[in-house]
Amino acid sequence: MELQIHEIEIQPSTFTFDRPSSAGSDSGSGSGEEHEIKGPVSPVKTPKSPTKPHNLARLKSRTSSSASSAKYFHAGGRTVYTSGRPPWYDCHGLLKEAFVIGLCGGSASGKTTVARKIIEALDVPWVSLLSMDSFYKVLGPKEHELAEQNEYNFDHPDAFDFDLLIKTLRRLKEGKKVEVPIYNFVTHGREKHSKTIYGANVVIFEGIMSFVNKDLLKLLDMKIFVETDSDIRLARRLRRDIAERGRELEGVLKQYNKFVKPAFDYYIEPTMSHADIIVPRGGENQVAIDLIVLHVHTQLQKRGFKLRKELAHSATNGSKTPDSLYVLEQTPQVQGLHTFIRNRETPRDEFIFYSKRLMRLLFEYALSMLPHKAVIVETPQGIQYEGRRLDASKGDGGMICGVSILRAGETMEQALCEVCKDIRLGKILIQTNLDTGEPELHYLRLPKDIKESHVMLMDATVATGAAAMMAIRVLLDHDVPEKNITLLSLLMAESGVHSVAYAFPKVKIVTTAVDKEVNEQFHILPGIGNFGDRYFGTDFRD
Repeated sequence: MELQIHEIEIQPSTFTFDRPSSAGSDSGSGSGEEHEIKGPVSPVKTPKSPTKPHNLARLKSRTSSSASSAKYFHAGGRTVYTSGRPPWYDCHGLLKEAFVIGLCGGSASGKTTVARKIIEALDVPWVSLLSMDSFYKVLGPKEHELAEQNEYNFDHPDAFDFDLLIKTLRRLKEGKKVEVPIYNFVTHGREKHSKTIYGANVVIFEGIMSFVNKDLLKLLDMKIFVETDSDIRLARRLRRDIAERGRELEGVLKQYNKFVKPAFDYYIEPTMSHADIIVPRGGENQVAIDLIVLHVHTQLQKRGFKLRKELAHSATNGSKTPDSLYVLEQTPQVQGLHTFIRNRETPRDEFIFYSKRLMRLLFEYALSMLPHKAVIVETPQGIQYEGRRLDASKGDGGMICGVSILRAGETMEQALCEVCKDIRLGKILIQTNLDTGEPELHYLRLPKDIKESHVMLMDATVATGAAAMMAIRVLLDHDVPEKNITLLSLLMAESGVHSVAYAFPKVKIVTTAVDKEVNEQFHILPGIGNFGDRYFGTDFRD
């Protein structure tokens, strides 16, 4: 049913992007591009925390010259992220689809302004914004020549790569990582680099042909048409194309009369019938913005959940130990090492020393579970010896790489490098939002070709399993087979073990000990304390 919203004149509020001062988490950085990291990055003797909260807040990445693609902005005292990820799955590891808003309207009708107003008014921390302008087709030599003469029709459905657009939006709706092309309106081509975007609570998609394709319409949960007077649209387009895209006045007018206006009359305006809400004069219509936000809030509440709390209180009900759990044999040596690191009175240098010993035992145990093949070598005495070597001939990957969940997981990198020569390392930053108590992904750097490797996913302790589950989902999104992931931790809680094993039964879970309880603060009992603080010396208790 179509709903017409009449306009109200208001003074538009200022919309600016800024560095976050507080985000309820350790980092304001969006997810990084994939880079290969070689060798240990943790210091050897006196570790300092490179990822302490006050330092993480300064992380910032740049993916586009457009302000609309900034990683975050402030709105009403809140920090709203436009990149990164919330927990987009439930306690069973099942994906929860994002709520997708489609914005359509003529060229320069104010679609982007409406999108920003919606983001500004929504009380959600994670929003992804996707523009149809990124999906213009790559022009050939002939089309380039026509574009230089303002004779190429950019306002026709054939000018857009709908196959790539639909594939990209579908992945965003599923909460998956996408690489969005960056279109250069001066050269009429795509840049060599792309922009990384993740699905979020809300995905806003805007473009002049948003409602033209039937398959695209099926992905939209809410359809909004921004209606603006043609004279206003022309004035805005003149200002934009001349100032921002280096066009001449005569060329802009020629293109408008020959392509833009006919395209609106023939392709765009008829799609208004698909709209759930029609917004006259765009961002100035506060009544429409409020109604849209109210509806989105209702839909998000229906999809809402408290993941970490639900995981912490999920009863195992006497369930048997998962087959995917492997616990290091509790020898007197292992128990002695646990005695040192669990003792609150253990000095920091001894805590680090005995933790590293335990980590090396953990990694040696985990490596023994990887597929090996028989090989024959010749000893210095000239006698053949039949041994074993990691099997790299299998189709499920023969390389090994390590990925640490920052901050505490980073403490395990040096021990892994000591038992695996020249291993490649990656990092995932998942921090708890202090307002919601939920884990959130802020940053990642993964080795190239990670999908072809056995991945050692490291976190010093696992309580509820929420951060570990998110990290596993990130690896799965990068096409790492579930059976090639091994989660390693010095200490885990029973609830965390069962949560991870239930959601991802093919992931191997390897630890040195399992404790029974998790308290209201999500701390393992009897536990080991805050491992990162004890290791890096950032626990300033009297």
